[in-house]
Amino acid sequence: MRNITKGTEPTSLTQHRLTPHSDYDNFQDKTALREALVGEQRGLCCYCLQPIQANERKMKIEHWHPYERYPLERMTYRNLLGACKGNEGQPEADQHCDTFKGVKNLSRNPANPLDNVEAIVHYLADGTITSSDPKFNEELNSVLNLNVAFLVNSRLSELRAFQRALNKRPALLSQSRAGRRKVRQSWESLLTEWEGDSDFGNLKPFCSVIIYWIKKKLARIPA
Repeated sequence: MRNITKGTEPTSLTQHRLTPHSDYDNFQDKTALREALVGEQRGLCCYCLQPIQANERKMKIEHWHPYERYPLERMTYRNLLGACKGNEGQPEADQHCDTFKGVKNLSRNPANPLDNVEAIVHYLADGTITSSDPKFNEELNSVLNLNVAFLVNSRLSELRAFQRALNKRPALLSQSRAGRRKVRQSWESLLTEWEGDSDFGNLKPFCSVIIYWIKKKLARIPA
């Protein structure tokens, strides 16, 4: 999970709210809404960080405050996120993200800067996602099911592939004191590579797992 910076809502959504008898269900320009959500989330699901695309077959429009329980927020842009299909149609135990969440509440919103989910989410060496906030840690499983086997294995696979790639970059593995500054600079460059050097363009799937790992490594290297 990563922090999401909300952009400007589609003009069509703004105009639709001003129309008499308007509601989310009769909003016709959901294509523009999907495109805006995918763009500001840089091509990744708001929860699990799998790739999403701006069409109905490849993503869902997620209401962070559930659609059924918060009618006044159905067209509130800050409440709308882009989510993957979450194994829709499969047994509930195999579902995740919005599909598993349904009408359940989630205490933290990745698009709310005050919630700062990146600061409290951790990735263990076996691919498990956890949180230092006990309530949110419980919700990662009971509300989002982010430790379903498929996602754990996917995160672990990405981490192992990244670790194998490190062997091809010896500058990152140097233990010499003289080369420590260069080692740190190399890790910082790698962090920039994974975070992206701008606010635009798609990020790599499960990128937060690798970013978390790189930051832990940097914390152990003296500045």
